[in-house]
Amino acid sequence: MFLDIAARIVLLPVLIGQALYVRHNIAELPEPHGARSGTIGSGPGLRILILGDSSAVGLGVDTQAEALLGQVIKALSQQFTLTYDLVAVTGARTVDALGWLSDLPAEGYDVVVTAFGVNDVTKGTSLRRFIELQGRLIARLQTVHHAKLIVVSGLPPVSEFPALPHPLRWVLGKQARRFDLALHQLVETRQGCATLVFDMTLETSNMSRDGFHPGPVVYEAWAKNVARVVQARVPIA
Repeated sequence: MFLDIAARIVLLPVLIGQALYVRHNIAELPEPHGARSGTIGSGPGLRILILGDSSAVGLGVDTQAEALLGQVIKALSQQFTLTYDLVAVTGARTVDALGWLSDLPAEGYDVVVTAFGVNDVTKGTSLRRFIELQGRLIARLQTVHHAKLIVVSGLPPVSEFPALPHPLRWVLGKQARRFDLALHQLVETRQGCATLVFDMTLETSNMSRDGFHPGPVVYEAWAKNVARVVQARVPIA
């Protein structure tokens, strides 16, 4: 840990330059087309919310059918009548989500899937602050919005993002790994929550053309993991 901090201090001018270069030159992707809310499927009713950043938005694919939302719907709509909402904004951090909650439907949700962390890392949120905010987000979703199951998505391996040059990729990857471990530890202490471990290697072939966001294969694998948790934890009447 001490060596990591020392290395970051020494490399700071390089890291700042690389961060500015990436921010200026990374390809701007359009948001996918498709509905962000609706009802579909057959079986017992299930209200589901996906809450997150650009990965929840679905940047990197053309339509919501290919994105996390569409893939989750595809996986669950044979067993449940899904009433679904997607509330997500490109660039969002955990603190931003806390400001959105007052606009959510009063009846709440059975399942909430969250996807935050990468922007907290890239925008300098401290680890302590990130975990504090994640704890507050979980608590409000449970107490105010009646979420019976919160599926917390772990951070992806930022150290594998093709868009990031070294040493910036190494530094952000190390920080993302710390955030991910702490997030899993937090969720283990909370009832009604589950975390998803990101267990796919990221490379140019399965990422979007900007080298920073998922491609269809990654979204599909992510959605299948969400569906497995929901199917295991939510009883089908």
